[in-house]
Amino acid sequence: MQCPFLIDPTGADVHAEGRLLRARGRATQTELPGGVVVWTVTDHQLVKDLLTDPRVSRDTYQHWPAWGNGESELAQTWSLAMWVADRNMITAYGDDHKRLRKLVAKAFTARRTAVLRPRIEELTHTLLDRLAALAEDGTVDLRAEFAYPLPTYVISELLGIPDDLRDRLLHVIHNLFDTNVTAEDAQRNEAEVYALLAEIVEVKRANPDDDLITGLIGARDEDAGGQGLTERELVDTILLMFTAGHETTVNLLDHAVYALLTHPEQFALVRSGEATWEDVVEETLRLEAPLVNLPMRYAVEDIDLGDVVIPKGDPILISFGAAGRDPRTHGETADAFDLTRPTRRDHVAFGHGVHHCVGAPLARLEASIALPALFERFPDLALARPAASIPPLGSFISNGHGELPVLLKGGAAA
Repeated sequence: MQCPFLIDPTGADVHAEGRLLRARGRATQTELPGGVVVWTVTDHQLVKDLLTDPRVSRDTYQHWPAWGNGESELAQTWSLAMWVADRNMITAYGDDHKRLRKLVAKAFTARRTAVLRPRIEELTHTLLDRLAALAEDGTVDLRAEFAYPLPTYVISELLGIPDDLRDRLLHVIHNLFDTNVTAEDAQRNEAEVYALLAEIVEVKRANPDDDLITGLIGARDEDAGGQGLTERELVDTILLMFTAGHETTVNLLDHAVYALLTHPEQFALVRSGEATWEDVVEETLRLEAPLVNLPMRYAVEDIDLGDVVIPKGDPILISFGAAGRDPRTHGETADAFDLTRPTRRDHVAFGHGVHHCVGAPLARLEASIALPALFERFPDLALARPAASIPPLGSFISNGHGELPVLLKGGAAA
C-alpha cells in the first residue's frame, strides 16, 4: 500500500495534483488537512459508478465511524468539519435524500428556470453598464465585478435573501472555501454562518414572500405528515442552495472567459459560428470543474474495485476536476480546451445520478446569457496581465481565480 498523498491545502495547482493522483490509480489514499486519510477517486467512469452505487453514502453521521455522530474529537476540531457536518439533501442517504430533494427540486424545474431569463438578462446588462463606468482606464477585475455578482444576485432573489444580509453571508461563505484555514478560524466562521442563517430565517418568518426560503419555512413549520424539515435541515438547505447556487456559476463564468481569452483559435470558432456558446459552457465545465474536489462520501460496506478495496466506513473524496481530464474518457488531449471535442458534454462537473445538481440548468442559463452579452458589449476584451501571473483561488475545493484582471479595450497582455 502506498503512503497517502498529501493534498495541498492551498490548491496551488489542482490539475497537476490530479495528474499525480491518477498515476497512482483510479482510487488512491490521500491525506487532507488535519491528517484525515481518504480515498480520492480520479477516474471518470469510476466516479460515475460510485455516485450511483448504493454502497456509497454522503451521510457522515450514519456512515463515518470516525465522526462519532458529531461528538468525536475529530468532529469538534477538524478545520473542514463544516463540509461534512451539514444536514441537507446532498449529505442525506436513502429516503432522507428523496424527501429533502423533493422539497427543493420543484424550485428548479425547467419551467421555473426559464421564467428567470428576463431577470437574468436585465441583471447582466446592468452589470455590463457598471463595468464600463468602473473601468475608467479600461481595466477591471472581471471576477469581482461581473462573474461574482451576477449569480449571487440571481440566487439571492430566488431564495429571498434580504439585501442587507447578503454581503455578510457572502463573506462567511467565501471563508468557508478557504481550505488552508486553521481549526480555530474555521470554528469561528462556522458560528458566524449559523448565527447569520438563524437571523435570515427569523427575518423571513416575520416577512414571508414568494421565494424559496419562505416555502422551505412553510415546509418546516407545517411538517406535513413528517415530510417537512427539521430546523437544522432548514438552515443547512438554505446554506446549500445559496452556496452551490452562486459559487459554481462564478467559477464557470470566470474560467470560460479565461479559456476564450487564452485560446484565440477556439474563440474564433465561436465568432465564426463553427462552435456555439453551449460548447463553450460544456467544455469549460469539463476542463475546469467549478468544484474540483468535494468532501465527502463513505463506504457503507467494503467496496472491491478489483485493484483495491475501499473498506466499510472509509471516507471517499470525489475529484470532479481530475475526472474531467481523464484521458481514458477524453483522450490524450484531455488537458486542452477544445470546443470540438466529441466528449465535451460527457462530464460530471454537476455530479451524476441522484445527486446531480438540481441547479445545473440555472447555471447553464446564466452562462448562456452572460457570456455572449459580455463579448458583444466588449468585443476587444483581453487579459490585463500575462495568463501565468493570474493566481488561483487558493482552495482545493473551489476552482477559480483569485482575480481576473481584464482590459475592456485594447490588445492582449504581453
